[in-house]
Amino acid sequence: MGAIGNIIEQGLLYGIMVLGVYITYRLLDFPDLSVDGTFPLGASITATAMAFGVNPWIATLLALIGGMLAGLITGLLHVKLKITNLLSGILVMTGIYSINLRIMGKANVALFQFETIFDGKIHPLIILSMLAIVIKIILDLFFKTRLGFLVNAVGDNPILVTSLGIDKGRIKCLGLMISNGLVALSGSAVAQHQGFSDVGMGGGIIVMGLASIIIGEMVFKKISLMVPTTMVLLGSILYKGSTALALRLKLPSTDLKLITSVIVVMILSVYGKGIALPWKKVEKRRGGSIVAHSKSI
Repeated sequence: MGAIGNIIEQGLLYGIMVLGVYITYRLLDFPDLSVDGTFPLGASITATAMAFGVNPWIATLLALIGGMLAGLITGLLHVKLKITNLLSGILVMTGIYSINLRIMGKANVALFQFETIFDGKIHPLIILSMLAIVIKIILDLFFKTRLGFLVNAVGDNPILVTSLGIDKGRIKCLGLMISNGLVALSGSAVAQHQGFSDVGMGGGIIVMGLASIIIGEMVFKKISLMVPTTMVLLGSILYKGSTALALRLKLPSTDLKLITSVIVVMILSVYGKGIALPWKKVEKRRGGSIVAHSKSI
């Protein structure tokens, strides 16, 4: 498989995580840092389950459930104990680090000797494409339901939700469960794809998710028929493409975190208020709106 195939594969692997971050960041308006912990949580649960001989697909499902429980804890800390959303995420992220060590019994576990979901006759790219598309379709259908509408409304207009006599705290918990479940599912898939689970593999995952969301919206927002879930999936692929391009400039792989930070800063400068690009000036002269974005970091 060529370089483009590898980029698409990596983009889809992390795209599932980006879909989860999209729910908290864009829909719930909740800066959920617990995803830095739930991503390796999914990998840890999968690795341990597979070590006990559990079918890899069932292990992946267990990772999804583990992530949902972690999201529920974040929600309960915020809703029931009135801890700020940012601190709730940080507390869960910090606590999960120790839980991941307890689950695996050590800092990392190799999975090369176990059968994974990618070991069948079907190419990993096809498996990942089907997995990402199925999750995307389920989310699209869910957001068209009354419950999905409420998840959307909690971030945009919480007063409306309260006026309908609905407990917005429960809706937040539900959104956090879905989000962290998807993040853990992505962590499970990444661990099986790369052949090992590491307790530190979630560091900076929230930054990657936010960057992918912003790239997807910035590039594809003007395509009227494209739904947000498709945008963020494509944004994840573009993000992986940009990091791959940077590494091809002969920069060492140890600079990946630095490259990520630089890419995010560049994106935020363009997307936010930092740099006045020529096309923004043209839009202003024409009386058009400034490059649209609903929320900023």
